[in-house]
Amino acid sequence: MSQPLIQRVRQGDFLRGTFLNLGSALVAEVCALSGFDWLLVDLEHGAGGEEGLAGQLLAGAAHGVSVIARTESAERIRVGHLLDLGVQGVMFPRLETPEEVRAALTHLWYPPRGDRGIAGYNRARQFGGDGLTSEEVNGGIVAIVQVESVTALENLEAIAAIEGVDVLFVGPSDLSAALGVPGQLHDPVFQEALDQVVAVASAHNVAAGILVSDPRQVPAYRDRGFRFVAVAADSSLLRAAAIEALRFN
Repeated sequence: MSQPLIQRVRQGDFLRGTFLNLGSALVAEVCALSGFDWLLVDLEHGAGGEEGLAGQLLAGAAHGVSVIARTESAERIRVGHLLDLGVQGVMFPRLETPEEVRAALTHLWYPPRGDRGIAGYNRARQFGGDGLTSEEVNGGIVAIVQVESVTALENLEAIAAIEGVDVLFVGPSDLSAALGVPGQLHDPVFQEALDQVVAVASAHNVAAGILVSDPRQVPAYRDRGFRFVAVAADSSLLRAAAIEALRFN
């Protein structure tokens, strides 16, 4: 990796990734070889669990691609285990208030900044050999907060202002459903919410992120101001490729 993911996020680079839903280290490697800037292991909705995370982390590292994870909950023990395995960032689903965000982010960092358990013998710390201080480790973790509800939108300014938030990430399916227009991503109500996320993120110098199911739409979201874009998921990309292959038969 030419630069750490956290540095690229904070300097405003346009970064494309994809969700790893299949829980496969080999699929993760295929995605890493395909040119994505980051890969996200989805532990909320994906088929795999924490037991398969190390293999996917190794696949990303072998080809210089950052790997982060979406945790299924914001529990301290869950977040800490992901970090100890070596993820470079954590995505938190379903956070709605500043209080919830502060509590979740606390689990990302060693004391005194946070309450992450201190252990230097794990994979993330090169099994005791990385030589980094707690402050240096704390400073390398990307914190991604999902925006999936009306309450989150109402609290967006306060959430974005919290020190340590790096990305405000729209979950289109959940947010459109919460706004009363499920799956209607061109509805003015949903579009207005997207404008709000981009504006607030820009005002607070954090990245706006979104999951885009149709890769052809990525340039439009980039031009709109989104800087952290997930291009579908491994499973949906595979299915689309398979359907396309059969089109010629």
